[in-house]
Amino acid sequence: MLLEDFKVLENKRVNGNYFLMKLSSQNLAEKCKAGQFFMLKMKNEITILRRPISIHNVDKQNGVIEFYYEVKGRGTIEMADKQEGDLINLQGPLGNGFKTDYEGKTLLIVGGGMGLAPLKYLVEELKSPEKNNKIIFIAGGRNKGALEILKNFNFGGIEFHIVTDDGSLGNKGNVIEMMKEIVQEKHIDAVMSCGPHRVLELVGEVAGKKEIYAEISLEERMACGVKACVGCSIKTLQGMKKVCHDGPVFDSKIIVEVNPKDNEPCSCS
Repeated sequence: MLLEDFKVLENKRVNGNYFLMKLSSQNLAEKCKAGQFFMLKMKNEITILRRPISIHNVDKQNGVIEFYYEVKGRGTIEMADKQEGDLINLQGPLGNGFKTDYEGKTLLIVGGGMGLAPLKYLVEELKSPEKNNKIIFIAGGRNKGALEILKNFNFGGIEFHIVTDDGSLGNKGNVIEMMKEIVQEKHIDAVMSCGPHRVLELVGEVAGKKEIYAEISLEERMACGVKACVGCSIKTLQGMKKVCHDGPVFDSKIIVEVNPKDNEPCSCS
């Protein structure tokens, strides 16, 4: 785990309150795993606690790490003001990420809303030619505007499905309906998902009925990010777990219930 300053290479508005930040991270890129996150330090004295932001993508060749975030509070307002050349202090990478050592498998990735943010790097890790995996990706959102993030993805070589609540992009419907169709028609070796709480519950339920191994990335409020407090504790079949340390990625089978509280997600805190 590193704790140091990194230079902002780019910080641009993608759509509405959604931003993409790129940092120079030559010493950091090789240490990151898909599904992990960083705690970012803000200079505003009101925002004493660091802000947890999930890894959007890592360009190992050029030493660049990307964060996709939504401006919602003081911390992300300060992030959005960062300019090229500014420094920002990062702590991480933190937490447990997705399993990515699959070879020759058919893998289903399900993402919704801001839960799509950490899935870009996951796709890149799983679709490398030497692993010979077949990737099926389902992306869902309220409307076309909610899926602007997809412009940052490279979907070459994978099966890709888009669904929106209003039908403004892709098929009209939701990711769970599409998931049910796919697992019914095809053999799936594993499922990985990040998205709203209810989506994660249903992903685990659908996968469980088909006896498919599924990993879900939980989004919870975090204070410390390093298991020093109990702010992100959840109940599991293996006892109480801390999302920041034991997760954020969990085997869906051990989750008793996804916290229904309207918490601020890790990927856009």
